[in-house]
Amino acid sequence: MTTYTVRKGSPEKIRADVLVVGLVESGGRAEAAPGGEGVAQAYGRSFAPLLATLGATGKAGEVIKVATGGTVKAPLMVLVGLGAADAVDASAVRAGAGSAARAISNAASVVLALPTEDASHVRAAFEGFRLGGYAYTRFKTSARREPVAEVVVLSSAARTKEVAAAADAVDPVVRAVERTRDWVNCPPGDLTPPIFADAVRAAVADSSAKVKATVLDEKALAAGGYGGILGVGAGSDAPPRLVELTYRPRGAKAHLALVGKGITYDSGGLSIKPAGSMTTMKMDMAGAASVVAAIIAIAELGLPIKVTALAPMAENMISGSSTRPGDVLTMYGGRTVEVLNTDAEGRLVLADALVKAAEHKPDVIVDVATLTGACVVALGDRISGLLGTDDDLVADLQEAATAAGERVWHLPIPPEMTEKVRTNSKVADLAQHNAERWGGTLYAAAFLAEFTAGQRWAHLDIAGPAYNEKGPYAHITAGGTGHSVATLVELARRLGER
Repeated sequence: MTTYTVRKGSPEKIRADVLVVGLVESGGRAEAAPGGEGVAQAYGRSFAPLLATLGATGKAGEVIKVATGGTVKAPLMVLVGLGAADAVDASAVRAGAGSAARAISNAASVVLALPTEDASHVRAAFEGFRLGGYAYTRFKTSARREPVAEVVVLSSAARTKEVAAAADAVDPVVRAVERTRDWVNCPPGDLTPPIFADAVRAAVADSSAKVKATVLDEKALAAGGYGGILGVGAGSDAPPRLVELTYRPRGAKAHLALVGKGITYDSGGLSIKPAGSMTTMKMDMAGAASVVAAIIAIAELGLPIKVTALAPMAENMISGSSTRPGDVLTMYGGRTVEVLNTDAEGRLVLADALVKAAEHKPDVIVDVATLTGACVVALGDRISGLLGTDDDLVADLQEAATAAGERVWHLPIPPEMTEKVRTNSKVADLAQHNAERWGGTLYAAAFLAEFTAGQRWAHLDIAGPAYNEKGPYAHITAGGTGHSVATLVELARRLGER
């Protein structure tokens, strides 16, 4: 078990196995970032030549190991680049701490001497180090390396109430992100909808959070008229589920509804994907994992906000019972939808859950989904698309994402897309998919908006950043990233403070 503490101290004088020091770019060369001044002083005039010899630049992502030879108390120093000196923020600290975590092995104690002059930076240092060192080992037969026993963050503000509160709030959020990563990384045969629903119930039961879980199986879904969830899951031997979680604290200031897409595996259905596109489709339930983990973290933090989380779960497979292109589904609430592409299945399960969420009459609804490849084309694989029908809610989410260190970009829902959703089908109320090639993300959002009953609603399309197919960077490891969890918790925190 690793202990995490924040305290005052001089980095060059503290005994530890490893000392982490930040570097920044300044005047075309690298220099110690705030928090590492004592180290630079300990080396004296030799510090700048040392950095030059090492080829240090201070650029973000840079990691250099240095044997200190007794110049400072720690025998090993890890230098991490934080970027331009005038642009070091909490995100840079989080990234630097994450990079450092992966560079350290066989260490019992680590001290982080990074720019941590306020609570947000202290929180970022802890989050970065913990998440940067994450590894999914469930199916590994070799032993995982031993974790660090003690991590200390040095801060001149260590004894303030704000820093203490920030440090205490780190653990529930980090565990929520780790839980999301675990679920997203799990092989799809080991996390079918029934197994996923059971795992959610187990997570709730194991938590100290006062969260209530209700699960609808395929019979209850049929009785309730959840045509979207049933239609997507019709081709699979693993039947669909709808998980509803509720958190009802006394004195709640607002009511937040969260909805997450839970496609545990997506073959594309009869509109089958190319083989190469199926490899990572276990991650298509990242939205459901995120909202489930977020509500547990919100409850563990005791935030004064009522939360309802809905996770529709289905496996999109091919069989004789699969939904066909051209079929019409009757959604929960009674509206009919013509299915034009079975690989646009996420919006169908979300539609049912959004109607259910709207019945609770929350103050705001936010859904999270790995929804469209078009969003990845538009924004790349590190930024999620943000769309919605309420400008204030969109702004709140943008601010929450910035504070959480996650990147989002606001996209529009133009009226012509809403018109297409309502008129493209000649046999049903709505058309599930746009026949045209362009604006797929906007069309999908316009479709979802039809099921929100005019309530304040926003949509996060996390198709890009939910899963990292490349090498690790900053505090992001390969595989599931847990993207959006911290943003949702931060949004709940802000709504509760109002």
